[in-house]
Amino acid sequence: MTGLNTARLAEWLDDAAILPGKGEPVRTRFLSGGTQNVIYEIARGEQRCVVRMPPPGAPPDRDKGILREWRIIEALEGTDVPHTAAVGVCEDPDVLGRPFYLMGFVDGWSPMDTHGVWPEPFNSELDTRPELSYQLAEGIALLSKVDWKARGLQDLGRPDGFHERQVDRWIGFLERIRKRDIPGLEVATDWLRAHRPLDFIPGLMHGDYQFANVMYRHGAPAQLAAIVDWEMGTVGDPKLDLGWMVQSWPEDTANPAESEMSYVDMRGMPSRDQVVAHYAAVSGRQVDDLDYYLVLAKWKLAIVLEQGFQRAGDDEKLLAFGPVVTDLMASAAELAESTDYRG
Repeated sequence: MTGLNTARLAEWLDDAAILPGKGEPVRTRFLSGGTQNVIYEIARGEQRCVVRMPPPGAPPDRDKGILREWRIIEALEGTDVPHTAAVGVCEDPDVLGRPFYLMGFVDGWSPMDTHGVWPEPFNSELDTRPELSYQLAEGIALLSKVDWKARGLQDLGRPDGFHERQVDRWIGFLERIRKRDIPGLEVATDWLRAHRPLDFIPGLMHGDYQFANVMYRHGAPAQLAAIVDWEMGTVGDPKLDLGWMVQSWPEDTANPAESEMSYVDMRGMPSRDQVVAHYAAVSGRQVDDLDYYLVLAKWKLAIVLEQGFQRAGDDEKLLAFGPVVTDLMASAAELAESTDYRG
Protein backbone atom coordinates (compact mmCIF):
# COMPACT_ATOMS: atom_id res chain seq x y z
CA MET A 1 0.00 0.00 0.00
CA THR A 2 1.41 3.39 -1.02
CA GLY A 3 2.16 5.54 2.01
CA LEU A 4 1.02 9.06 2.72
CA ASN A 5 3.07 12.10 1.80
CA THR A 6 3.98 12.95 5.37
CA ALA A 7 5.70 16.20 4.44
CA ARG A 8 2.57 17.53 2.71
CA LEU A 9 0.39 16.25 5.53
CA ALA A 10 2.58 17.94 8.16
CA GLU A 11 2.43 21.20 6.24
CA TRP A 12 -1.36 21.02 6.04
CA LEU A 13 -1.62 20.18 9.75
CA ASP A 14 0.51 23.21 10.57
CA ASP A 15 -1.54 25.53 8.35
CA ALA A 16 -4.84 24.22 9.69
CA ALA A 17 -3.57 24.23 13.29
CA ILE A 18 -5.38 20.96 13.91
CA LEU A 19 -2.80 19.06 15.97
CA PRO A 20 -0.24 20.51 18.38
CA GLY A 21 3.43 20.03 17.72
CA LYS A 22 3.95 22.39 14.81
CA GLY A 23 7.13 21.48 12.94
CA GLU A 24 7.37 18.01 14.47
CA PRO A 25 7.56 15.03 12.12
CA VAL A 26 4.42 13.06 11.35
CA ARG A 27 4.52 9.27 11.70
CA THR A 28 2.04 7.12 9.80
CA ARG A 29 0.92 3.49 9.98
CA PHE A 30 -1.41 1.77 7.53
CA LEU A 31 -4.38 0.28 9.37
CA SER A 32 -6.77 -1.06 6.75
CA GLY A 33 -8.52 -0.38 3.48
CA GLY A 34 -9.14 -1.52 -0.04
CA THR A 35 -10.66 -0.20 -3.24
CA GLN A 36 -13.09 2.23 -1.57
CA ASN A 37 -11.17 3.71 1.37
CA VAL A 38 -7.83 3.51 3.12
CA ILE A 39 -7.20 4.26 6.78
CA TYR A 40 -3.94 5.35 8.36
CA GLU A 41 -3.01 6.08 11.94
CA ILE A 42 -1.00 9.28 12.20
CA ALA A 43 0.99 10.41 15.21
CA ARG A 44 2.66 13.67 16.06
CA GLY A 45 4.37 13.73 19.39
CA GLU A 46 1.90 12.22 21.83
CA GLN A 47 -1.11 13.00 19.66
CA ARG A 48 -2.77 10.29 17.56
CA CYS A 49 -5.63 10.34 15.09
CA VAL A 50 -6.74 8.52 11.95
CA VAL A 51 -6.81 9.58 8.29
CA ARG A 52 -9.62 8.19 6.13
CA MET A 53 -9.57 8.80 2.38
CA PRO A 54 -10.16 7.14 -0.99
CA PRO A 55 -7.14 5.35 -2.47
CA PRO A 56 -5.65 6.72 -5.72
CA GLY A 57 -7.61 4.35 -7.94
CA ALA A 58 -11.02 4.78 -6.33
CA PRO A 59 -13.89 6.13 -8.49
CA PRO A 60 -14.26 9.93 -8.49
CA ASP A 61 -17.57 9.76 -6.61
CA ARG A 62 -15.70 8.51 -3.54
CA ASP A 63 -14.43 12.07 -3.07
CA LYS A 64 -17.99 13.22 -2.46
CA GLY A 65 -18.56 10.13 -0.38
CA ILE A 66 -15.68 10.85 1.97
CA LEU A 67 -16.93 14.40 2.52
CA ARG A 68 -20.41 13.00 3.15
CA GLU A 69 -18.97 10.71 5.84
CA TRP A 70 -17.30 13.70 7.42
CA ARG A 71 -20.61 15.56 7.61
CA ILE A 72 -22.12 12.66 9.55
CA ILE A 73 -19.40 12.23 12.15
CA GLU A 74 -19.17 16.00 12.57
CA ALA A 75 -22.95 16.13 13.12
CA LEU A 76 -22.68 13.42 15.78
CA GLU A 77 -20.44 15.58 17.96
CA GLY A 78 -22.19 16.21 21.25
CA THR A 79 -24.67 13.35 20.84
CA ASP A 80 -24.73 10.15 22.88
CA VAL A 81 -24.09 8.05 19.77
CA PRO A 82 -20.72 6.26 20.10
CA HIS A 83 -18.60 7.68 17.30
CA THR A 84 -15.09 8.75 16.40
CA ALA A 85 -14.26 12.35 17.14
CA ALA A 86 -14.35 14.73 14.16
CA VAL A 87 -10.83 16.23 14.06
CA GLY A 88 -10.57 17.94 10.68
CA VAL A 89 -11.30 17.72 6.97
CA CYS A 90 -9.39 18.62 3.82
CA GLU A 91 -11.36 19.01 0.58
CA ASP A 92 -8.26 19.92 -1.46
CA PRO A 93 -7.01 16.88 -3.41
CA ASP A 94 -3.65 18.58 -3.97
CA VAL A 95 -2.61 17.85 -0.38
CA LEU A 96 -2.69 14.03 -0.42
CA GLY A 97 -4.12 13.27 -3.85
CA ARG A 98 -7.72 12.87 -2.66
CA PRO A 99 -9.94 14.66 -0.12
CA PHE A 100 -9.61 13.20 3.37
CA TYR A 101 -10.71 13.68 6.93
CA LEU A 102 -9.15 13.10 10.32
CA MET A 103 -11.02 11.31 13.08
CA GLY A 104 -10.09 10.53 16.62
CA PHE A 105 -8.10 7.38 17.36
CA VAL A 106 -10.23 4.77 19.14
CA ASP A 107 -8.46 2.75 21.81
CA GLY A 108 -10.47 -0.39 21.30
CA TRP A 109 -11.03 -3.41 19.10
CA SER A 110 -13.12 -4.41 16.12
CA PRO A 111 -14.77 -7.83 15.65
CA MET A 112 -13.22 -7.75 12.16
CA ASP A 113 -9.73 -7.83 13.68
CA THR A 114 -10.21 -10.94 15.81
CA HIS A 115 -10.57 -13.56 13.03
CA GLY A 116 -13.78 -15.03 14.40
CA VAL A 117 -12.48 -15.38 17.96
CA TRP A 118 -13.69 -12.90 20.56
CA PRO A 119 -10.93 -11.28 22.63
CA GLU A 120 -10.80 -12.12 26.29
CA PRO A 121 -12.81 -12.25 28.43
CA PHE A 122 -15.54 -12.65 25.81
CA ASN A 123 -13.96 -15.78 24.33
CA SER A 124 -13.81 -17.90 27.47
CA GLU A 125 -16.59 -16.33 29.59
CA LEU A 126 -19.87 -16.74 27.71
CA ASP A 127 -21.79 -14.75 30.30
CA THR A 128 -19.94 -11.60 29.15
CA ARG A 129 -21.14 -11.93 25.57
CA PRO A 130 -24.78 -10.77 25.75
CA GLU A 131 -23.76 -7.18 26.35
CA LEU A 132 -21.81 -7.19 23.06
CA SER A 133 -25.15 -7.70 21.31
CA TYR A 134 -27.14 -5.30 23.45
CA GLN A 135 -24.52 -2.60 22.92
CA LEU A 136 -24.65 -3.25 19.18
CA ALA A 137 -28.43 -2.77 19.16
CA GLU A 138 -28.16 0.29 21.39
CA GLY A 139 -25.80 2.01 18.96
CA ILE A 140 -28.38 2.26 16.16
CA ALA A 141 -31.19 2.89 18.63
CA LEU A 142 -29.36 6.00 19.80
CA LEU A 143 -28.53 6.93 16.21
CA SER A 144 -32.21 6.79 15.27
CA LYS A 145 -32.97 9.41 17.94
CA VAL A 146 -30.56 12.05 16.61
CA ASP A 147 -32.31 15.26 15.53
CA TRP A 148 -30.89 15.23 12.01
CA LYS A 149 -32.56 18.48 11.01
CA ALA A 150 -31.11 20.35 13.98
CA ARG A 151 -27.72 18.85 13.10
CA GLY A 152 -27.79 20.35 9.61
CA LEU A 153 -28.38 17.11 7.71
CA GLN A 154 -31.61 18.11 5.96
CA ASP A 155 -30.10 17.41 2.54
CA LEU A 156 -28.23 14.22 3.44
CA GLY A 157 -31.04 11.98 2.22
CA ARG A 158 -34.58 12.03 0.87
CA PRO A 159 -36.81 10.27 3.38
CA ASP A 160 -39.94 10.99 1.35
CA GLY A 161 -40.47 7.98 -0.90
CA PHE A 162 -37.59 6.11 0.75
CA HIS A 163 -39.17 2.66 0.49
CA GLU A 164 -40.49 3.19 -3.03
CA ARG A 165 -36.98 4.11 -4.16
CA GLN A 166 -35.36 1.14 -2.41
CA VAL A 167 -37.11 -1.40 -4.62
CA ASP A 168 -36.94 0.58 -7.86
CA ARG A 169 -33.30 1.58 -7.39
CA TRP A 170 -31.94 -1.84 -6.49
CA ILE A 171 -33.97 -3.77 -9.05
CA GLY A 172 -32.73 -1.33 -11.70
CA PHE A 173 -29.18 -1.88 -10.54
CA LEU A 174 -29.57 -5.66 -10.55
CA GLU A 175 -30.98 -5.68 -14.06
CA ARG A 176 -27.86 -3.86 -15.31
CA ILE A 177 -25.51 -6.52 -13.93
CA ARG A 178 -27.71 -9.60 -13.92
CA LYS A 179 -26.38 -12.67 -15.72
CA ARG A 180 -28.30 -15.46 -14.00
CA ASP A 181 -31.65 -16.29 -12.48
CA ILE A 182 -31.96 -15.84 -8.73
CA PRO A 183 -34.80 -17.99 -7.39
CA GLY A 184 -37.15 -16.08 -5.09
CA LEU A 185 -36.30 -12.67 -6.54
CA GLU A 186 -39.70 -12.04 -8.10
CA VAL A 187 -41.59 -13.28 -5.05
CA ALA A 188 -39.65 -11.08 -2.63
CA THR A 189 -39.72 -8.06 -4.95
CA ASP A 190 -43.48 -8.25 -5.50
CA TRP A 191 -44.07 -8.66 -1.77
CA LEU A 192 -41.93 -5.63 -0.93
CA ARG A 193 -43.82 -3.49 -3.43
CA ALA A 194 -47.15 -4.59 -1.95
CA HIS A 195 -46.23 -4.33 1.73
CA ARG A 196 -44.07 -1.25 2.17
CA PRO A 197 -44.78 0.74 5.35
CA LEU A 198 -47.60 3.25 5.08
CA ASP A 199 -45.70 5.60 7.36
CA PHE A 200 -42.43 5.77 9.24
CA ILE A 201 -40.41 8.21 11.33
CA PRO A 202 -37.38 9.36 9.29
CA GLY A 203 -34.03 9.29 10.99
CA LEU A 204 -30.29 9.04 10.55
CA MET A 205 -29.19 5.55 9.52
CA HIS A 206 -25.86 3.84 8.99
CA GLY A 207 -26.78 1.68 5.99
CA ASP A 208 -24.47 -1.29 6.69
CA TYR A 209 -24.90 -1.88 10.39
CA GLN A 210 -23.36 -5.06 11.81
CA PHE A 211 -20.60 -6.28 14.11
CA ALA A 212 -18.10 -5.58 11.31
CA ASN A 213 -18.70 -1.82 11.49
CA VAL A 214 -18.36 -1.07 15.18
CA MET A 215 -15.54 -0.92 17.73
CA TYR A 216 -15.65 -1.85 21.40
CA ARG A 217 -13.61 -0.65 24.33
CA HIS A 218 -11.21 -3.15 25.87
CA GLY A 219 -12.43 -5.42 28.65
CA ALA A 220 -15.77 -6.31 30.17
CA PRO A 221 -18.51 -5.32 30.50
CA ALA A 222 -18.78 -4.68 26.78
CA GLN A 223 -19.02 -1.02 25.85
CA LEU A 224 -19.50 0.26 22.31
CA ALA A 225 -16.69 2.71 21.56
CA ALA A 226 -17.64 3.87 18.08
CA ILE A 227 -19.77 3.16 15.04
CA VAL A 228 -17.47 3.34 12.01
CA ASP A 229 -17.54 3.17 8.19
CA TRP A 230 -20.27 5.64 7.28
CA GLU A 231 -20.11 5.42 3.47
CA MET A 232 -23.74 4.20 3.29
CA GLY A 233 -25.03 6.71 5.84
CA THR A 234 -28.17 8.63 4.96
CA VAL A 235 -31.47 9.93 6.26
CA GLY A 236 -34.12 7.30 5.69
CA ASP A 237 -35.88 4.64 7.74
CA PRO A 238 -33.64 3.65 10.68
CA LYS A 239 -35.48 0.37 11.17
CA LEU A 240 -33.73 -0.91 8.06
CA ASP A 241 -30.52 -0.75 10.12
CA LEU A 242 -32.21 -3.01 12.66
CA GLY A 243 -33.37 -5.42 9.96
CA TRP A 244 -29.87 -5.43 8.47
CA MET A 245 -28.31 -6.14 11.86
CA VAL A 246 -30.53 -9.11 12.71
CA GLN A 247 -31.40 -10.57 9.28
CA SER A 248 -29.02 -13.49 9.84
CA TRP A 249 -29.24 -13.62 13.63
CA PRO A 250 -29.62 -17.30 14.61
CA GLU A 251 -32.88 -18.45 16.14
CA ASP A 252 -31.01 -20.54 18.71
CA THR A 253 -27.68 -19.03 19.74
CA ALA A 254 -27.09 -21.92 22.15
CA ASN A 255 -26.90 -24.38 19.26
CA PRO A 256 -23.38 -24.36 17.75
CA ALA A 257 -24.81 -25.48 14.42
CA GLU A 258 -26.95 -22.34 14.26
CA SER A 259 -24.69 -19.88 16.04
CA GLU A 260 -22.30 -18.82 13.31
CA MET A 261 -23.19 -15.47 11.78
CA SER A 262 -20.51 -15.78 9.09
CA TYR A 263 -17.66 -14.07 10.91
CA VAL A 264 -18.49 -14.04 14.64
CA ASP A 265 -19.20 -16.74 17.21
CA MET A 266 -22.79 -16.23 18.38
CA ARG A 267 -22.79 -18.75 21.22
CA GLY A 268 -23.97 -17.18 24.44
CA MET A 269 -25.62 -14.26 22.69
CA PRO A 270 -29.22 -13.20 23.36
CA SER A 271 -31.95 -14.21 20.95
CA ARG A 272 -33.03 -12.02 18.07
CA ASP A 273 -36.24 -11.16 19.92
CA GLN A 274 -34.23 -9.98 22.92
CA VAL A 275 -31.95 -7.65 20.95
CA VAL A 276 -34.90 -6.31 18.96
CA ALA A 277 -36.75 -5.62 22.23
CA HIS A 278 -33.71 -3.72 23.52
CA TYR A 279 -33.63 -1.63 20.36
CA ALA A 280 -37.32 -0.83 20.77
CA ALA A 281 -36.88 0.14 24.43
CA VAL A 282 -33.97 2.50 23.72
CA SER A 283 -35.20 3.96 20.43
CA GLY A 284 -38.87 4.29 21.36
CA ARG A 285 -39.81 2.86 17.95
CA GLN A 286 -42.37 0.08 17.49
CA VAL A 287 -41.04 -3.07 15.86
CA ASP A 288 -44.28 -4.91 15.06
CA ASP A 289 -43.47 -4.68 11.35
CA LEU A 290 -39.97 -6.12 11.64
CA ASP A 291 -40.71 -8.83 9.06
CA TYR A 292 -40.87 -6.20 6.32
CA TYR A 293 -37.40 -4.93 7.23
CA LEU A 294 -36.02 -8.46 7.41
CA VAL A 295 -37.28 -9.23 3.92
CA LEU A 296 -35.93 -5.93 2.62
CA ALA A 297 -32.53 -6.46 4.28
CA LYS A 298 -32.10 -10.01 2.95
CA TRP A 299 -33.29 -8.98 -0.54
CA LYS A 300 -31.06 -5.89 -0.67
CA LEU A 301 -27.98 -7.66 0.68
CA ALA A 302 -28.42 -10.41 -1.90
CA ILE A 303 -28.37 -7.81 -4.68
CA VAL A 304 -25.34 -6.03 -3.18
CA LEU A 305 -23.39 -9.31 -2.99
CA GLU A 306 -24.47 -10.31 -6.48
CA GLN A 307 -22.44 -7.40 -7.79
CA GLY A 308 -19.32 -8.86 -6.22
CA PHE A 309 -20.12 -12.34 -7.50
CA GLN A 310 -20.61 -11.09 -11.08
CA ARG A 311 -17.18 -9.47 -11.15
CA ALA A 312 -15.42 -12.25 -9.22
CA GLY A 313 -13.31 -13.73 -12.01
CA ASP A 314 -11.04 -16.13 -10.14
CA ASP A 315 -11.31 -14.26 -6.82
CA GLU A 316 -12.28 -17.00 -4.37
CA LYS A 317 -13.64 -14.54 -1.81
CA LEU A 318 -16.05 -13.01 -4.32
CA LEU A 319 -16.94 -16.38 -5.84
CA ALA A 320 -18.07 -17.46 -2.38
CA PHE A 321 -20.82 -14.82 -2.59
CA GLY A 322 -22.63 -16.91 -5.22
CA PRO A 323 -24.40 -19.38 -2.91
CA VAL A 324 -24.81 -16.71 -0.22
CA VAL A 325 -26.84 -14.63 -2.68
CA THR A 326 -29.17 -17.50 -3.55
CA ASP A 327 -29.60 -18.47 0.12
CA LEU A 328 -30.44 -14.88 1.08
CA MET A 329 -32.96 -14.43 -1.71
CA ALA A 330 -34.61 -17.77 -0.96
CA SER A 331 -34.83 -16.78 2.69
CA ALA A 332 -36.36 -13.42 1.78
CA ALA A 333 -38.97 -15.09 -0.42
CA GLU A 334 -39.77 -17.73 2.20
CA LEU A 335 -40.25 -15.10 4.91
CA ALA A 336 -42.37 -12.96 2.57
CA GLU A 337 -44.67 -15.87 1.80
CA SER A 338 -45.02 -16.87 5.43
CA THR A 339 -45.71 -13.51 7.07
CA ASP A 340 -49.09 -11.97 7.75
CA TYR A 341 -47.70 -8.44 7.84
CA ARG A 342 -49.88 -6.11 5.78
CA GLY A 343 -48.05 -2.76 6.00
